Amino acid sequence: MNPIFKTTEKTINNYKKGGQASVYQGDYIGLIKKLPDDSVDLIFSSPPYCIGKAYESTNKLSDFIFSHEIIFKELVRVLKPGGSLCWQVGMHVKDGVSTPLDSLVYAESIKHFELKLRNRIIWTFGHGLHCHNRFSGRHETIMWFTKGNDYDFNLDAVRVKQKYPGKTSSKGIKKGQPSGNPLGKNPGDVWNIPNVKANHIEKTNHPCQFPVALPQIFIRALVPENGLVFDPFSGSGTTAVASLIENKYFIGSELCNEYNQIAHERILSTLEGLPKARPWNKEVATPNIKSKVATAPEGYGQPENIMDNLVQSLSSSFQT
Repeated sequence: MNPIFKTTEKTINNYKKGGQASVYQGDYIGLIKKLPDDSVDLIFSSPPYCIGKAYESTNKLSDFIFSHEIIFKELVRVLKPGGSLCWQVGMHVKDGVSTPLDSLVYAESIKHFELKLRNRIIWTFGHGLHCHNRFSGRHETIMWFTKGNDYDFNLDAVRVKQKYPGKTSSKGIKKGQPSGNPLGKNPGDVWNIPNVKANHIEKTNHPCQFPVALPQIFIRALVPENGLVFDPFSGSGTTAVASLIENKYFIGSELCNEYNQIAHERILSTLEGLPKARPWNKEVATPNIKSKVATAPEGYGQPENIMDNLVQSLSSSFQT
């Protein structure tokens, strides 16, 4: 099965015939207008931030707002009752001024009474561009909405290991027994997942690629068996890969032919059982303090020394 199609009709027909993954090359409006009402279980996407990236035609914040006024109406229409909309955004930075895009997404969401905000997930990562006139950005946000109040949430599918598995209850009927859930703990609303840079196993030529783990966690927790995942800005096919790994159906759209070809290759390799993806529950690596990269060259200023000096300076100030 070739998962890349040039027309909306073939994309829709492919899904209806049981194709696991279909991507429409073109503007999302061309695809979403063809999707039936109440047909999608999960929408996961990261829209253009309008900050002047190569794949963007504008850097105006007003265009971000206008585009969401158009797309949210359609997203709500195609989403099943009880379905989930997960919208991943960061900051719009222009002339040194930052605007949190999640605030604009929320402002649009409240125009649709069906949408209920369940979580504002903070995705944090340790590496990225280094700023010189402000603190470096090291997080983005995923807004999780449900269509209505009757929805399913499979927490057991995404539990992570307990930090203190041997901790026991000190009183009550469970005194002396493990106090934590034996299946693991709730992962919380702050997720530390490496971003896709440099030598990351998932890296492609897409400049703003998010990790497979982001949509995968939501798919595990929110999408039923044989459920359909939709990404209107599918880019290099990350959401498609996550959907296939979790044995769900996927449909998406992307304007850029280059990114569609990348998605094509990633989808095929995943269908063949060879996905390139960092495991969703893999802990962030901690470097060996004796390794070369973790050892400071002679004369190299260490942040902890700077902090020690600052603490000493503050202590002296309070004493005087």
